[in-house]
Amino acid sequence: MLIGIVGKPSCGKSTFFKAATLAEVEIASYPFTTIKPNHAVGFVKVKDPAREFGKVSNPRMGYILGEWRFVPVDLIDVAGLVPGAHEGKGLGKEFLNDLNQADALIHIIDVAGSINERGESVEPGSYDPADDVAFLEEELDYWYLDIMRKGWERFIRQAQQEKRPIAAALERQLSGLRVTEEMAKQAIREVELNPEEPAMWPEAKLLTLASILRRRSKPMMIAANKVDLPGAWENYERLKREFPHYHIVPCSADFELALREASKHGVISYIPGERTFTIKNEEGLNEKQKAALGVLRGFLEERGSTGVQEVLNHAAFDLLKYKPVFPGGVGKLEDSDGRVLPDCLLMPPQATALELAYRIHTDFGRHFVKAINYRTKLLMAKEHVLAPGDIVEIMATK
Repeated sequence: MLIGIVGKPSCGKSTFFKAATLAEVEIASYPFTTIKPNHAVGFVKVKDPAREFGKVSNPRMGYILGEWRFVPVDLIDVAGLVPGAHEGKGLGKEFLNDLNQADALIHIIDVAGSINERGESVEPGSYDPADDVAFLEEELDYWYLDIMRKGWERFIRQAQQEKRPIAAALERQLSGLRVTEEMAKQAIREVELNPEEPAMWPEAKLLTLASILRRRSKPMMIAANKVDLPGAWENYERLKREFPHYHIVPCSADFELALREASKHGVISYIPGERTFTIKNEEGLNEKQKAALGVLRGFLEERGSTGVQEVLNHAAFDLLKYKPVFPGGVGKLEDSDGRVLPDCLLMPPQATALELAYRIHTDFGRHFVKAINYRTKLLMAKEHVLAPGDIVEIMATK
C-alpha cells in the first residue's frame, strides 16, 4: 500500500508528512521547498488483539503504545502542484508522475485560506480553500486524459488489430495508474460511450471518462490542515457542505508534529490520535514550554485530536478498505522465538485465506491445506474472505 500526499506549495504537506513519519524533510513557508518526492513510513492505528488474551503483541515491524498497535504503511510526499501542472507548469508533470504508483491520495489544503493558488502567503481568510479542491481535481483529471490520449490513434488501431476490447486496451495504456479492465468497462458504460467506436469518442466525454477512472483508481480524501488558525473551522464546516462526496478531516499538522517531537524527546507521553497527553517532568519545563503544552492540551480537549492519525487511518481502512490480519498459531499466539503476534498484514478488502498464505510465504500458498481461525478454532476454506482483526493459522504440506 502506497499513500500519496498531494497539494499546492506551502499548504503544510511536508509538515503533515514529517508529523506522520518523523522523517527528516525540509519545511519552509515558501513555494517548492520540496522538489524530489519524500518517501517514508507512517503508521495506522489498530487495537492490539493480544489484549483479548491477557498478552501484549511484540511487533516485528511497527510498535505498541498502550492498547494500540501501530502498523507501518508507505507514504510519499510529492512537490507542490500549481494550476497548469498537467501542462508542465511548476515542474508539474514530473511531480504528477511521482504519484503513478500511489493507491490513494490525501489532499492537504490550507483550510485557513492563508496561502494563495501559487503557494504564496496572503492574509488569512482572504483565499477560498474551496478553489484548491476544484483545482486539484482538474489537474488530476487532465493528467489522466493526457496519458490516455498519448498516441491515441495508434493506440486504437493497435487494439483493433489485436482484436483487444477497448477496456482491456485502456487497462494496458493506464496500467501505471492502476486502472483495471473492469474499471474501464464500468466507466465506459457510465459515460455512455460506444466501445466499438473509440475513434468517435468526443473530447468532453473523454475527459469525463478520465475523471471517473482517476476517482476509481486513486480514491482521494481531504485533510483540512491549519485548522488551529482563526477562521479555519468555519471554512472546514463550509467545505463539508460544498463537497459532500469527500471525507474531510480537520487537522493541525503543526500541533501533531510538536506533540510527536515532545514525546520523542521524553517530555510527554502521547499516543497519536488521542485527546490528551501526560507531562513527564513539569518541573523541568520553562514557562514558554509550559505555555506551548497548554495550547496543545486546549486544542486536543476542544477538537478531540490533531486529526493526523485519523487521516492516515481513513485512507487505509475506509478509502482503500484494507484490513489488518494477524498470522498466528491455534495453540498459542507466540512464534518460535516467543514473540506474541509478531506480524500484522494489511490485506485488500476481498482477500482470502489463500491470499494470506501467499502473502506470508509463496510456499504456504502453493502447498495450502487449510486455515484455522484462532478465536473460533473453526476451519477456513481457501476462498474464505478474511475479516478485519482475524488471527489465522495457515496449514500447508511440507
